[in-house]
Amino acid sequence: MEVTCPLCAAHGEAVLWRDDFCRVIWVDDPDYPGYCRVILNTHVREMTDLPEDERQRLMAVVFATEGALREALNPDKVNLASLGNQVPHLHWHVIPRFHDDRHFPDPIWAAARRLPRSPAEGCEDLRRRLERTLAALLTPPE
Repeated sequence: MEVTCPLCAAHGEAVLWRDDFCRVIWVDDPDYPGYCRVILNTHVREMTDLPEDERQRLMAVVFATEGALREALNPDKVNLASLGNQVPHLHWHVIPRFHDDRHFPDPIWAAARRLPRSPAEGCEDLRRRLERTLAALLTPPE
């Protein structure tokens, strides 16, 4: 039986930015507007499997994503996580957090402490702003 990596397959993702090395996708989670993932385009399991220059390149995209989210949302905290226990394909979660979100101060994967907030309005606008900001931060000048 052939097992397909869902991050290699990459079907139906809402891509905010991409190049030949990695991509930033929008995670459609109404509890966490602005939640993004930075995904390496090739199947690699661990950061130390990458050469040093590629580690730095990937982290530059993670940091740019964090910066874009901070600028757009002014969150109380931004969580960065690279787990890969369920999908062993190198990717980073970049999650804006607020004191009144369902799980704060715990990780979003913990048991919820509060009921969901009202659905966030303006998610499409936020998505477009993130796309523009990431393009400005990550696209090299011509």
